[in-house]
Amino acid sequence: MENEKIMGFNEMGLSKELKRALDDMGFEQPTEIQAQAIPLIRNGADIIGRSQTGTGKTMAFAIPAIEKINTKEDAQSVQVIIMCPTRELALQCSDEIKRLTKYSHGIRVVEVYGGAPMDRQITRLKRANIVIGTPGRIMDHLRRRTLKLDNVKLAVLDEADEMLSMGFKEDMETILRETPSERQTVLFSATMPPSILAITQEFQKDPQLVEVSRKQITLDNIVQNYIDVPMGRKTDALKLLLYYYEPELSMVFCNTKKMADELSEELKKSGFNAEVLHGDLKQSQRTAVMDKFRYGSTSVLVATDIAARGIDVNDVEFVFNYDIPQNNEYYVHRIGRTGRIGKSGTSVTICSGRRQINALTEIVRALKCSVTEIPVPTGDDIRSRMNEKNAENVISVLNGEIKESYKEMTNLLLQKGYSLFDIAAAALQMSFSEKEIKVADIKKERRQYGKNKDVDFGKIILDIGRSSHAAPNHIVASITERSTLHGSDIGKIEIYDDHSVVSIPSAAIEEVIDMMYGAKVCGKPVKTRAFEEKPVRIRTHRKEHSRSIHDKVKSFSSHSGKHSSQKNNRRRKGI
Repeated sequence: MENEKIMGFNEMGLSKELKRALDDMGFEQPTEIQAQAIPLIRNGADIIGRSQTGTGKTMAFAIPAIEKINTKEDAQSVQVIIMCPTRELALQCSDEIKRLTKYSHGIRVVEVYGGAPMDRQITRLKRANIVIGTPGRIMDHLRRRTLKLDNVKLAVLDEADEMLSMGFKEDMETILRETPSERQTVLFSATMPPSILAITQEFQKDPQLVEVSRKQITLDNIVQNYIDVPMGRKTDALKLLLYYYEPELSMVFCNTKKMADELSEELKKSGFNAEVLHGDLKQSQRTAVMDKFRYGSTSVLVATDIAARGIDVNDVEFVFNYDIPQNNEYYVHRIGRTGRIGKSGTSVTICSGRRQINALTEIVRALKCSVTEIPVPTGDDIRSRMNEKNAENVISVLNGEIKESYKEMTNLLLQKGYSLFDIAAAALQMSFSEKEIKVADIKKERRQYGKNKDVDFGKIILDIGRSSHAAPNHIVASITERSTLHGSDIGKIEIYDDHSVVSIPSAAIEEVIDMMYGAKVCGKPVKTRAFEEKPVRIRTHRKEHSRSIHDKVKSFSSHSGKHSSQKNNRRRKGI
């Protein structure tokens, strides 16, 4: 296929309605999977499509599926059934077909999935000719007899391996048996386990294999990078990356729902337009989150691997792996959210330490691709990049036509004695607000002061102590993770009920205070400042305290003696 000329959409003989819709969507040339699959499906062949996410496979079966719908005869019967593993993928497949049929008449698409009202689906199914759904909900409708598949011409199994791994094997087979035996069957799967081959043998006739290599997907369209930061600075590193690159749409992957929740909240607190997506959300919440992300009102989507399965948004610029993926397939799935439909994309994996770097290296080695270490952006880097972007905006205005009213205003200011330089600087200040970056820089190289060297020590104070179960190892870990200090550079640690005093090299005090901004110890946010010793006050306080104790003892002794004398007098008097 690599040496053959790929047939363009114009050469496929598509209807003018489909061609017009493709033009609106900005598609001129088909992807490799589309160029191979569309002609085969249009000619009635059963196919097995082996490709990863991001290759345009939805459109590969959607275009011929639309063409098979007869809007005159059997217009109100289901002619195409499409099975998807998740409701997100079903909804996205539905959206894609609706965009393709924007100018077509008589094609009615209905998506059915769990977690949505059954009665509304039943009403819409009465007039549907394309049904897209999860196997479980399709089975529900078959049992209720609210869905009939007697007139199905084309059955599509999208991400068949994922449906099998979710336990839908029996449902898939039952649904296929409910369709006519002469129907056409199209199956797409990233992998080909024996269970997939068994389905193809039973339900397909002489299937044609259409395949796109994994290497092409991960290597050709996606720049893969990683950064190495201390474990306690991962969130700060992500913020710096988001500040620096300013992606319009980006995804952040975490390994757990708890981490995704916490990270999403932390990004929101820092002013990022972030939302979270994981399996604990209700269907209405998941749909709302995806709609916001798909249409750009949310710029950062923090997700878990399972929840993000089937997310199909074409303009994701960056994928950030906050946690190292648990296996090779998850890595491919994650970074495949960007670099879609021939577009370029970037992935950045945030590593902490040699162990995580080695784990990432093993993944990319197995996938026969490469990953490059990049520096963590600093505050100065972010400001320089912002100035460059603002300068480009000014240059575009200078290269265009400037209105006379602004020229007159400039002359007026010149007549008042202001220089052109000051006028320009004031105008830029009014136009571009300077971004406030509330994240301390992350310095990778460490300085070791050494306890045996002639080093002056000072003290810092952290507002956390015994009442929060803070221990010396917690404090040392937090400081060394966020600063350039080694554990051996930290001196005496004094822990009190509500604060702790730590001895560190005096030359590092300012750096440590800056780096500890936003730090947590024992899960609690801490504030750090220089400790100012006041020995006179402390000694005076101790003396006063000692005298007060002495006076109390003396007073008590005097009182006790007086009390004892009065008691003896009573005895003598016979009282």
